[in-house]
Amino acid sequence: MSIFRITIATAAVAAFLVLPRLCSTARAQDVSSPCLTSCAETRFIEAEGVHYAYRSFGVEDGVPLVFFQRFRGTMDEWDPALTDVIASGRHVILFDNAGVARSDGEASQTLTGWADTGAAFIAALGYHQVDVLGFSFGGLVAQELALRHPDLVRRLVIAGSGAGYVEGANLNPKAVEVATKPVNVDADFLYLFFKATPTSQAAGRAHLARLKLRADAFEKLVSAPAWQAMLAAGGDVSTPETSLLHRVGAIRQPVLVANGVEDIMIPTYQSYALAQAIPNVRLVIYPDSGHGFLFQYGAAFGAEVLRFLKEDDVLAAN
Repeated sequence: MSIFRITIATAAVAAFLVLPRLCSTARAQDVSSPCLTSCAETRFIEAEGVHYAYRSFGVEDGVPLVFFQRFRGTMDEWDPALTDVIASGRHVILFDNAGVARSDGEASQTLTGWADTGAAFIAALGYHQVDVLGFSFGGLVAQELALRHPDLVRRLVIAGSGAGYVEGANLNPKAVEVATKPVNVDADFLYLFFKATPTSQAAGRAHLARLKLRADAFEKLVSAPAWQAMLAAGGDVSTPETSLLHRVGAIRQPVLVANGVEDIMIPTYQSYALAQAIPNVRLVIYPDSGHGFLFQYGAAFGAEVLRFLKEDDVLAAN
């Protein structure tokens, strides 16, 4: 039996959650404050011949939370409004997967390849079990990781993602056209990630401004071959026959699925479809938001993630 709870988050709750103060660069960071998203050192580690770039910060003990990024995204594009909140209670690990931005190697043409390189990176860090947060394309990879390496994943957060193919809720052609332009500008991100309301668009502009706080932000971008490999990998689950909906019932870990109420990149109904198919799941939908809900509601979603990761495994899968 599938057990899930749908929560509609309210803007009023989010308004009373206070974001931590952000540091603009490592040089400006107060020595009494931890160095978080905007100034964490970029490190490198080798696994199976690939040098992975990563950043590690937050609470050092406990099971770390590893973040898997979106289509054409790098670790520079994690918003401190979200990751700094989570780092207040968890050990956060951001990384560029093989072939992406600061990491070398070749980006895989398959989702299983992306999951396996992610597993190799985690193993190289010396971890035998982690929690995972996957956003958008990273949510597809995270599901593959949980299916292929079930002992590695303790809990799973799937944000702004889906199952690949879901009848009646597939990718918006205009969104795909914008997302695959040779170069994306701020207006593209505002269209793709934030709802067409004054409040959501304002939140989008604030999000883009926060990303620029980091001194070395966007020194390395995702190359065309790498994001084209992402497109090819996404194709692995893009038909009725190959949809992840056929396989996610095997995910026995506790799962948190979340999205904005109107996601034009990956329709919000895909999140609901996942919640129907995964045995041990909770679904949270945020108002007045789209694909980038996790940045618009960084404090609220960060707090939700922390609560989810701290809970005992009380929802035993049947």
